[in-house]
Amino acid sequence: MKKNILKILSLFVILLLVNVVSYFLYERFDLTADNRYTLSSAAKEIVAKAEEPVIVDVFLKGDFPPEFRRLQMETRQLLEEFASENSQIKFNFIDPLEDGGNAQEVATAFYQMGMTPARINVVENGRSSEAIIFPWAMANYGNKSVSIQLLKNKLGATTEERVENSVQQLEYVFADAFAKLLEPRKKKVAVMRGNGELTDAYIADLVRSIQKYYFTAPFTLDSVAKDQQGTLEQLQDFDLVIEAKPTQAYTEEEKYVLDQYLMNGGKQLWMLDQVAMETDSLFTRAGSAFALPRNLNLSDYFFKYGLRVNPLLVKDLYSAPIILATGSGNETEFNPYPWFYYPLSSSAKDHPIVNNIEAVKFEYASPIDTLDNGLQKTILLSSSPKSLLEGLPKEISLDQITSEPDLSLFSAGEQPLAVLVDGAFTSVYKNRVKPFELPQARDEGEHSQLLLIADGDIAKNDLQQGQPLELGFDRYTGTTYGNKEFLLNAVNYLLDDTGLINIRSKKVSIAFLDLQKVEEKRDFWQLMNLVLPLVILGLFALIFTFVRRKKYIRR
Repeated sequence: MKKNILKILSLFVILLLVNVVSYFLYERFDLTADNRYTLSSAAKEIVAKAEEPVIVDVFLKGDFPPEFRRLQMETRQLLEEFASENSQIKFNFIDPLEDGGNAQEVATAFYQMGMTPARINVVENGRSSEAIIFPWAMANYGNKSVSIQLLKNKLGATTEERVENSVQQLEYVFADAFAKLLEPRKKKVAVMRGNGELTDAYIADLVRSIQKYYFTAPFTLDSVAKDQQGTLEQLQDFDLVIEAKPTQAYTEEEKYVLDQYLMNGGKQLWMLDQVAMETDSLFTRAGSAFALPRNLNLSDYFFKYGLRVNPLLVKDLYSAPIILATGSGNETEFNPYPWFYYPLSSSAKDHPIVNNIEAVKFEYASPIDTLDNGLQKTILLSSSPKSLLEGLPKEISLDQITSEPDLSLFSAGEQPLAVLVDGAFTSVYKNRVKPFELPQARDEGEHSQLLLIADGDIAKNDLQQGQPLELGFDRYTGTTYGNKEFLLNAVNYLLDDTGLINIRSKKVSIAFLDLQKVEEKRDFWQLMNLVLPLVILGLFALIFTFVRRKKYIRR
C-alpha cells in the first residue's frame, strides 16, 4: 500500500516539475519550409513595446469558402505568434453577421469606417453565388485604433492568388498596425510648395496617410533669394522632401539648396511631369489637346545623379481605361474605353517597395534613362513590353478610342517609370560656379537616397463634391490601383530605421486544392470516404478473428 502511495506521489512530483520547467523553458518551433510563423526581429521589437493590452478584433469568423478559411487559420496562427512574444497582445475573432444583422447595413457601417467589404463568388455543388465577407481587423491600444486590411486586391488575380498574396503580407500589416499604435512619430516630412506643385486637396489622402507615421509640414523655397543659409538649415530639420508634380521652373539657388540638402543625407521623393498634358483639356477643347514638353530646369540636376527623364510620352497596351460620359441628365452613363496614355505597372521584383502591390496607374508618363555614375540604381516600376514612345509636341485626341491600334508599333519594350538611386551622391555644382556661397558647402555627400517617378499625377487623388477620395480609387469603375500603397511603401522605405519595411519581401507558399478537379472527382472521393473506412474495419475484424481462432486452436 505504501509503495503505491509513494509511486503516486512520485508521479505527481514529476508532473509538477515538468510543468514548472516547461513554463520557464517554453518554446515554439516553426517547422514550415518558408518559416511563415517565425516573426522577424523588427516585428518582435515593435510588439515588445506594448505595456498595456493591445486588443485585436478580427472580422473573419463564419462560414467561408476553403480559401478564406485558410486566410482565417493563417491569421489566427500569426496572432498566436505575436501573443507568444508579448502576452499583452490579445485577439478575438468576430462574425459581424452573427446576431442576424442585415448584411447590407453591416457592409455600409464597415464602409463608413473605411473598411470596404469584399464580395466573393462561391461555387458549391456546381452552383455559383455571391457572398459578402469582411476581411478586416481592428487593433486597439488605449484610445487609439487602427484598421488592418487582411485581403489584398490584385487586378486579374484568382481567389487563390489573392489569398496567397494576403498571407504573405499578414506579418507586415499587423506589425505595421502595431507600430502605428506603439511607436511615437519622430521623423519629419517636408511637402514642398512654391513651384506649382499639386494643391493640398489633390494630395490630401497621401499626406493624411503619411501623417500616421511621420510629422508633415509644407515647405517653400521662396526665402532662398534672401536667406540661403537659413533656408537650407530649416530644410535640414526634415528627413524627407516630397515634390509632387512641380510645374514651375526651379532657379539655380533653389536647386543648390536641394542639392546640399541631399549632400547632407536628406532623402528626396520626386514625382515629376516632363510632359504638360491634362485629361481635362480633352473635354474642354473639342476632344483634343497638345502634349508639350515642360521645362523645369532640372535636367542637369538629375543627370548628375545618373538619371534623365526624356521628353517623350509612353503609350502602353497594358493600361487603365478613360471614362467618358454619354447621355444627359438621369440617363447619363459612364463607360470605360482603352486609353494607352494611362500605363499600368505591376512589378514582379522582390524589392520591399513594390513587392506584392496592386498595379500602379500612371498618366502621361515619360521614360527614365539610367546613366552609369557609380550610384546604385533600382528600376522599381516599368511599362509593359508592349510599349510605344511618342515625341513632343503631340496632339492627343479622344478619337483614338474608336480606332484599332497598330500592334506592331508597340515594340519599344519596358520603359523605366520609377527609379531608386542609392549611394554617396556628388554635388551637381562640383567644379561649377556656385549660385551662392555656403560656409559648409559639400561637393561629396553622405550616403542618401533619391526616388524619381516620371509622373506627377501618381500622387493625385480625385475629388467628389469637393472632398478628397482615396488615392488610387476610381469612383467610376470601382477599381483601386496601387498608387497609395506604392507611395507609402516608398516613404516608409526611405525613412525606415526599424527594418519593418523588409518584412514585405517575405515569401510564403500555400497549396490550394484544384476546385475543378475536386468537382470532377467529387463522387469518387465521397464513395472512397464512405467505403474505405468500412473496408479497413472489415479487414481488421477478419484479421482479429483469424488471430483469435489460431490462438485458441493451438491451446
